[in-house]
Amino acid sequence: MDTNHTITAFDEDMKFLAHKIAEMGGLAERMVENAIRALVRSDLQLAQKVITDDAMLDESQALLDEKVVLVIAQRQPVASDLREVVSTIRIASDLERVGDLAKNIAKRVVAISERGHSLNLVRGIDHLGELALAQLKEVLDAYGARSVTRINMIRDRDDEIDAMYTSLFRELLTYMMEDPRNITTCTHLLFCAKNIERIGDHATNVAESVYYIVTGEQLSAYRPKEDKTHRIVVDEADV
Repeated sequence: MDTNHTITAFDEDMKFLAHKIAEMGGLAERMVENAIRALVRSDLQLAQKVITDDAMLDESQALLDEKVVLVIAQRQPVASDLREVVSTIRIASDLERVGDLAKNIAKRVVAISERGHSLNLVRGIDHLGELALAQLKEVLDAYGARSVTRINMIRDRDDEIDAMYTSLFRELLTYMMEDPRNITTCTHLLFCAKNIERIGDHATNVAESVYYIVTGEQLSAYRPKEDKTHRIVVDEADV
């Protein structure tokens, strides 16, 4: 067996997987950005593009999964190489879910645009989306650089997203109580906000996978992932 050829082939396989993750990450990032922009601007054409792009992301994940199976079967990687190959599957799965969540937001654009909305109603969604997008971009940069220097900061930022989501949940409830005509629109926006909060969770999962790839160790299992909207009490007298 030509050992040098085997090593070269494996290196090419790993470059392919890394390139595919970068490609998926870039597409997932654009989908989230476009979904939020479509929501804010009531842009039905842009929303449809997000829905269409999700099929591309699904295809990329399927191709990556097939490649990983071949790499494991043909190259039989061990130690750090196996760790990276397996982690690639996890990262691809998280990115695919990010795409699904962006698509879910895009699907609600039609329903929301039909009823119309004020900028006040979507301003919080826009801000929440900026936080989630910043987290997603930073973790994809960390994966590309194989750097863990900011991983804990990226993971801790999920708390900020959760806090913003809880605040937005309360704000949208207030709009619904003030004017029953806002109930349908605000309900759709609540689902959109939850999808964005979940995007932050998946970005955090990717951060943990990057840490595992680089160090071979798992980050502390303790991480508050639970939003606090269940603690919000609505005064029935105000309804």
